[in-house]
Amino acid sequence: MLLMALDHVRDFVGAFPYEPNDLSQASAGLFLTRWITHWCAPTFIFLAGTSAFLYGRNAADTRWELQRFLLTRALWLVLLELTWVNFSWRFDFNGLRVQVIWALGWSMMALALLLYLPPRALVSIGLVMVFGHNLADTTRYQDLGHWGWAWAILHQPRVETTADGFEFFVLYPLVPWIGVMVLGYSFGRVFEWAPAPRARFMRRVGLASLALFFALRLSGLYGDPSPWTANPRGAVYSGLALLNVEKYPPSLDYLLMTLGAVLLLLPWLERWRGRLAQAVAVFGRVPLFFYLLHLPVIHLSTLLGARLAHTWIGGFGDTRSPLSYGPSLLRVYLVWLVLVLAMYPVCRRYADFKQRHAGRWWLGYV
Repeated sequence: MLLMALDHVRDFVGAFPYEPNDLSQASAGLFLTRWITHWCAPTFIFLAGTSAFLYGRNAADTRWELQRFLLTRALWLVLLELTWVNFSWRFDFNGLRVQVIWALGWSMMALALLLYLPPRALVSIGLVMVFGHNLADTTRYQDLGHWGWAWAILHQPRVETTADGFEFFVLYPLVPWIGVMVLGYSFGRVFEWAPAPRARFMRRVGLASLALFFALRLSGLYGDPSPWTANPRGAVYSGLALLNVEKYPPSLDYLLMTLGAVLLLLPWLERWRGRLAQAVAVFGRVPLFFYLLHLPVIHLSTLLGARLAHTWIGGFGDTRSPLSYGPSLLRVYLVWLVLVLAMYPVCRRYADFKQRHAGRWWLGYV
């Protein structure tokens, strides 16, 4: 959650006139600031599937109860994406940009429907989606006529603009994300094992994923629509180019790189203790609450800060900032730190409130 907030702060206050993955212009620091946040979406969706498995094992008496749990929360997430989240990004309703909450919701719906299948079939479907979806990269929505919109939702990002200027932007196509959640659900069985064999398994799968990532990336045979090439800026940027893989939709290389690293970290995170761990865990206890609150806080703070500095800043994604509001990675990190410190007591109070009033059904939706 904290890394995700860093990425969103960069979106609003960075004021960089180029994308952080544009290695012809971006600095190594800016690229790595963006790169480390790549872990967020795959981890959210993978562990959401794992959480669904654990809920079904511990709380759901029947398969239908788990399906109902997934479907109601999925519909709620999609509604939030189309309303509160979209407004928080733009502060208007002149367009829709559907992102990770949208993908989470639809992936939950798909998982609910797939629960009728046996465990091996679920694993097979997840693997086919994750490992095989790049085979469809050559299919473009422009070639599908009236069905192009469906392909954009399933696999290829697309901006659709109506005659009156309303923009609908699908940033998170669903097919690979559904596969990630299905694999996360199947992975839930690993958490029934004892800690030692569970840790060994996660390390082995994590190392195997990273080894396959490097093999595919260096060979350029498959796994990402943009094969790796050396960067003319030198060895450091050539190394960064190796990590510069496609997120929209997440390529196989992207998922191997991010989920492989996460699986290596999970055994250590399970054992992490101390005050810092307790503080970080506060945000993890109320992730949706944090997500819904941090976006309007960042957006409003950006607008107020720009006004106080006697500068002008446009809406989200507008790079026409004045010279007095020039690009600054230091500003990104300072604003992010202030945001985290400001959000901590709010999230802690809400987490304590949820714990004291656990019987209230509506608290399960925020």
